[in-house]
Amino acid sequence: MIRNQLRMGLLLLFPLSSTAAAGAPSVHEGTLGDDDAAAPEASTADVRAALADSSVVVLDARAPEEFAVSHIPGALNVAGKPGTTPALYVADVNHVLRLVPDKSRRIILYCNGLYCGRSKRLAAELARSGYTQVRRYQLGIPTWRALGGVTQVERDALVSLLARDKTAVLVDARPASAQPRLRGARSIPLPETSQAKDDGRLPMTDHNTRIFVVGGAGAEARAVAEALARDAFHNVSFYDGSLTDLRDVLR
Repeated sequence: MIRNQLRMGLLLLFPLSSTAAAGAPSVHEGTLGDDDAAAPEASTADVRAALADSSVVVLDARAPEEFAVSHIPGALNVAGKPGTTPALYVADVNHVLRLVPDKSRRIILYCNGLYCGRSKRLAAELARSGYTQVRRYQLGIPTWRALGGVTQVERDALVSLLARDKTAVLVDARPASAQPRLRGARSIPLPETSQAKDDGRLPMTDHNTRIFVVGGAGAEARAVAEALARDAFHNVSFYDGSLTDLRDVLR
């Protein structure tokens, strides 16, 4: 019998019609069906609930450099275990012991999706260290984005990526009249996100284009980023800081 979790995982790729899917769980509740004793799976809905619950810790099991480029907002990163290669990267359980000393606390791990082994390896290390409430969001960052989730970018990574990726679009969530301006930024305040699809401010010929959103504050940037994600742009990240932090390097 095909497990319900696996069925829902397939629905992410092959959704049923609304009639056929009546009574079935939401795709946000789907998992890959890849449970193990060390850490059963968590769904996208579980991760969203965890981020709103201060008793749960969401850990990004990827390298700090990847975390800086894009991570689930509210997640914490774990330093790498010394001596591991990129192919067999494992986060350092000793860092988790410092971050989460209570081994009975609920933890959700994630990494780069279906075929990424980093959260599995960290889950096994945590189980050996006595952690008892660990789950894995094995669908990871790709599904988080596919289901409308935005990611967060860190300052230094944002500056570096804008310098290297000339296809990336920098969006300023403030009105066009707001000063000072950032070099190369396109003003798209929240009320104009749909209009920006028609007037050339958004990359309509390639919805894979990397889009970074900044604003007067992180909340303003996030609101615009989430609106863009709802308009089918699925590579959107926001900077959770003020323009003051970026003015000297992006002016």
